[in-house]
Amino acid sequence: MRRPAIVLVVALLLALVSGAPPSAGAPCGNAASDCDLRERIAAAEQYLHDRPGTIGFVLRDRATGATYRNADAATPIWTASTIKLAMVADLLTRQQAGAVTLTDADRRLMVAMLRNSDNDAADALWSRFGGPANAFNANFPRYGMPNVVPQRGFSDVFPYWGFQKATADDLDGLMNYVLAGLRPADAAAVVAEMQRVDPDQQWGVWGAGPAMAPGNKDGWSQEQGGWVVNSVGFAGPGQRYTLAIMNALGGEGGYDDGVATTTQLSRILLAP
Repeated sequence: MRRPAIVLVVALLLALVSGAPPSAGAPCGNAASDCDLRERIAAAEQYLHDRPGTIGFVLRDRATGATYRNADAATPIWTASTIKLAMVADLLTRQQAGAVTLTDADRRLMVAMLRNSDNDAADALWSRFGGPANAFNANFPRYGMPNVVPQRGFSDVFPYWGFQKATADDLDGLMNYVLAGLRPADAAAVVAEMQRVDPDQQWGVWGAGPAMAPGNKDGWSQEQGGWVVNSVGFAGPGQRYTLAIMNALGGEGGYDDGVATTTQLSRILLAP
């Protein structure tokens, strides 16, 4: 799938950094980081130009507020296991409000979802805390995820965590809710688990490299339409940067292609 021309990317970045109308001839601005960010995003768009499938991503600098959404950031894509991060955010939020009481066993299941993407743990929590009205899906929009839609016809349980579609914009909203919307102690606990994921999840945003202390929640599965390979996470001091990537491979590639794309994109955007 062809991507926007680099000239358009640079123009969009000028608006992102300065708040001014896009102008291909405008200067970088006062901060060297402005130029660095624009150059990284231009390089990222160039890299994605020939990568397989549909790739939506959102990069956010939490220190400056600068945010970049590419052309497919609003494209609905299967969430795969990234939705498990939303489940954790929901359970911690509901506990803070006094709506649920999480046991030590529940917390171990939450850790299993984050650290090794345990499906059985997700099933157990979905069953216990979903309820007849499916509280999870009802609550997801509160965490910056207004476009999450459960998909019918793929399981006996509906809605079911394993069959949902969302956008990179949604994953961006979720990651930033986790970092800024949860109680500090809960946010720190989630960050810590995302920073010690199992080796089979050390790709995607993990590509930022150890110097950036990244953490991520990845999702990968074969869905209707082919492989999806997604990654959402953070990098930098104080989790300064967040990055959400969704890659629907369709018939253009498979798991290895998606892992390569999400990891290299993260490296381009975030590595020092």
